[in-house]
Amino acid sequence: MNQENPLLEAFKETEYQIPGHGKRDISVLKEALETIDGQLESDVYGNGKVIEDFQEKIAKYLGKESSVFFPSGTMAQQIALRIWCDQKSLQKVAYHPLCHLEIHEEDGLKKLHGIEPILLADKERVITLKDVVNMKEEISCLLLELPQREIGGQLPEYEELAAISNYCRDKGIKLHLDGARLFEILPFYQKTAEEICSLFDSVYVSFYKGIGGIAGAILAGPKDFTDESKVWKRRHGGDLISLYPYIISANYYFDQRVNKMEQYYEEAKELAALYNQCYCVKTVPLEPVSNMFHVYFTVPKNELEPILRELYNETGIGLTGSLREVSNSECYFEVNIGDQYTKIPSERLKKVFFSLDKRLRESRIQV
Repeated sequence: MNQENPLLEAFKETEYQIPGHGKRDISVLKEALETIDGQLESDVYGNGKVIEDFQEKIAKYLGKESSVFFPSGTMAQQIALRIWCDQKSLQKVAYHPLCHLEIHEEDGLKKLHGIEPILLADKERVITLKDVVNMKEEISCLLLELPQREIGGQLPEYEELAAISNYCRDKGIKLHLDGARLFEILPFYQKTAEEICSLFDSVYVSFYKGIGGIAGAILAGPKDFTDESKVWKRRHGGDLISLYPYIISANYYFDQRVNKMEQYYEEAKELAALYNQCYCVKTVPLEPVSNMFHVYFTVPKNELEPILRELYNETGIGLTGSLREVSNSECYFEVNIGDQYTKIPSERLKKVFFSLDKRLRESRIQV
């Protein structure tokens, strides 16, 4: 066993693994390619039937005039914000303190584009209309992430979202959607993608998260906006000679899974309830609003890891391969429900949580 991460190794060796769609290996591409005519021509530097058809399909699904396929969401979103800033000649945008651009992109927005971010709201909650109204800085664009991943996938109520959209339009502020997990939130809102996206001037969606493709993203909006994004895509080196492996897998798994988001959402709620019945465990949110949530343990990370490894060996079911430390007495991990969950026999699932609760209680008595 790899001593650098024994929990991950134990997780990989289980018969069933609760999160996700399964292993991300070559089979993800192989399955998608088996459905394709071998004579299909490749895209070339952003042009060709395979990329243009997919862009048109997703633009229609999102209710936007046009869309562009990007190799990464990081590239797509920085470009979107750059375009909106340039249009207003104001290099300032606002977003949540735990926005992906702020904590995962090595200051790309600042270093590459000279754009200054204004951080809104507390780290523990979503952005509200009050936060936007009380902004003292003038901005070109507001970015909202739905759901807010780093705080367990929390969401504002739809009425709050609509109010923010109306306010931004009244004030001439562009509203951009970080919809990396847009498809996953539609069951909670009971809205179509088009209805949600109508509140926003531009939208980014991912095709490797809930959809489970290899990689890739779509940036959608007005035609003049997407035309300009293609220029910036070339400047960023995103116009690879061919992107068809990403596009084919994105298209295949979109068709396979976009209509299963309701199932994943209901299963997430079921799973969260099982966690919340366990000693020293709580989920954030208490009831999930999408297929994702966070699981918190008031147990030190170094004490929980051996408990989980023993549990995996006993039950053959893996909960997670990674724990993140919050403090000396608390840790957590993220859960995303996909195709794997439904494969687990219900009796074995109940057994793993009975055993988890028992082990946690025993460990606290010993302390």
